[in-house]
Amino acid sequence: MKILIADDHPLTLQGTKGVVESYGYRVTDTCSNGSSALNQIQLHQPDIAILDINMPGLDGIDVAKKVQEGKFHTKVILLTMHNEITLYNKAKEYGVYGYILKEYAVSELKKCLEEVLKGNHYTSDSLNKDLVSNGTKGNEELAKLTFSERKIVELITQQKTTKQIAELLFLSEKTIEGHRSNIIEKLGLPKEKNVLLKWAMKNNQQP
Repeated sequence: MKILIADDHPLTLQGTKGVVESYGYRVTDTCSNGSSALNQIQLHQPDIAILDINMPGLDGIDVAKKVQEGKFHTKVILLTMHNEITLYNKAKEYGVYGYILKEYAVSELKKCLEEVLKGNHYTSDSLNKDLVSNGTKGNEELAKLTFSERKIVELITQQKTTKQIAELLFLSEKTIEGHRSNIIEKLGLPKEKNVLLKWAMKNNQQP
């Protein structure tokens, strides 16, 4: 059996690899971003891909969507720090087999792998207890955005410039500007200077 692991934090990547190998499984590929992970999945079609949700370029949910569209037999497990029901529902929509909060990964990854190998879906008990649906106006509006758009809003909240966001996400500045326009339109904001920054600072609450 072949397992791929992708995480943009080197220490987390090596830590997850060590944990998986300690269970007796073979990790055949490790990647530091979603684009590389998707390439390896297309080339080698591992049995399982353990993906971080937040990665530059394609994120874990983007990769899961591509795996579903490509009808690859690889089963996706997502490791995440996010306990929002919007992201969890997206993961289910794209056929993700496992969904675990990172803080519980060491204690729950073994059981998750065992269940996924049987063809079952696994969501940790901890996640089921912690899963939240934040009903504030800002979060309801954020739910209208794609995961990539929400990532951009998060970076705008950190007061990153278009150039900095483009570099972080491995995209062109023109693409980021296009995303900004789409976000403004989806949120129904007036087309005025710094309107997205003002909205993001007021409404974007990190989980």
